[in-house]
Amino acid sequence: MASLNLIVSFASAARQLSFAGAARELGLSPSAVAKNIARLEAQLGLRLFHRTTRQVALSADGEELYARCLRILEEIETLEAAATGTRGAVRGTLRIDVPVTYGRRVVLPVLTRLLAENPELKLDARFSDQVTDIVRDGLDAAVRIGPLADSNLVARKFDEQVLWTCASPAYIAKHGEPSSPDSLTRHVCLLFRLPSSGRDRPWQFRIGRRQHSLTPESGVRLGEGEALVEAAATGLGLIQAPDNIVRDAVAAGRLVEVLQRFRPAPLPISLIYPTQRHVPLRVRALATALSERQQSGRL
Repeated sequence: MASLNLIVSFASAARQLSFAGAARELGLSPSAVAKNIARLEAQLGLRLFHRTTRQVALSADGEELYARCLRILEEIETLEAAATGTRGAVRGTLRIDVPVTYGRRVVLPVLTRLLAENPELKLDARFSDQVTDIVRDGLDAAVRIGPLADSNLVARKFDEQVLWTCASPAYIAKHGEPSSPDSLTRHVCLLFRLPSSGRDRPWQFRIGRRQHSLTPESGVRLGEGEALVEAAATGLGLIQAPDNIVRDAVAAGRLVEVLQRFRPAPLPISLIYPTQRHVPLRVRALATALSERQQSGRL
């Protein structure tokens, strides 16, 4: 039977995709981590990593074992907490993935407060607009915008996002204001390129009771939300962006919302995590903190 030390070394290297990173996390030397993983591979008769001179990657067997290891280590952590009388303590490393702009503006203040209130808690937060596999990447949770596609995950909604169509006062003075989504063909539209697919994000509208999607013709594409806002504020063209990104610019008069009566239905913003019998206390604490922030009207 493989010892717990071998499993811990493997899980850390799988999460970091780096033997050196695992060594730093565990307080071991890289060679000790490599030997532990080699011993585990020998005991199991499996190749867990594909190794090159520059990087390591999980094999198919490694990915399957990693998913199982996460559940085992979580059970061990729960048992340790019960044995030491720290069942109510929020501890361990909270590994989370959040969208870049929303994460910086909304989630980061919550995380900062959570760390201040729980001295035993550590944080490993990734800010990315790529959609990651939270089980494969060893994450506790992620913040996602929109409907949940993976039925093997739990989604706990704590906020929502509405798309606003906006232009600068200078643009409207020069080109006029669009009267309907169909009239966008006569305007300059700035598009957002989705980092996950490289495709243009379609614009969404609600016409009557129906949701309507279209992708305007455009010669300008940007892959970052705040850059899109700044480009629109200079008068370059119309944008459609989340309300939490454009709200400040609208309040300051740098942008004006147009086509307001065609606003699409809100999208849910949720904390997602794997379906597990025992959800880590650190994940439950984060879910509670996010919900409390929403209920207090600070989102």
